[in-house]
Amino acid sequence: MNSVTVTTWSLEQTSPARLLPAAAPEGDVRIVRAEVPSPEFSRFLYASVGGDIHWTDRLGWSHARWLEYLDRPGVESWVAYDRGTPAGYVELDPQDEGVVEIAYFGLIPAFRGRRIGGHLLAYGTARAWDLADRWPGRAPTKRVWLHTCSKDGEFAMDNYQRRGFTLFDTKVEDEPAAATPGPWPGA
Repeated sequence: MNSVTVTTWSLEQTSPARLLPAAAPEGDVRIVRAEVPSPEFSRFLYASVGGDIHWTDRLGWSHARWLEYLDRPGVESWVAYDRGTPAGYVELDPQDEGVVEIAYFGLIPAFRGRRIGGHLLAYGTARAWDLADRWPGRAPTKRVWLHTCSKDGEFAMDNYQRRGFTLFDTKVEDEPAAATPGPWPGA
């Protein structure tokens, strides 16, 4: 079987003062929290954003597994809408000791290159920093982190660094080569 070498970079912010804003995109772009856990909607976002960049780890999740994950206290999805159409999302995954992972972030391909990504990332990172304000009993956020890899969009790393994230780890691994799954079979 063929393999592909993938570089994964882990980045972090250790203070909300490190967050650098992005210009708001033109037009009617809104970011709204998806407050009702919906496996169907979350899977739609995951497959639509990640279908062309090899997001496959959750494609086999059952409805029950999606619901179990989404129903955890502090897990949040913030969705960008362009004129009422979902354009992308950022998913926050709270961890122990005031750590929040930006588990997933990205735009549906048709919305890339329109200055929505920087705005969504800055907004989602700010929500990671104030997560405890919405979840009583949660420790205040002390660190926000994420990872990106060489399979992600060509501007991903630059966007993270322009928002104030700094690199703390790099890994290089060989993975089995696979076709991109697309947002649906055959896409």
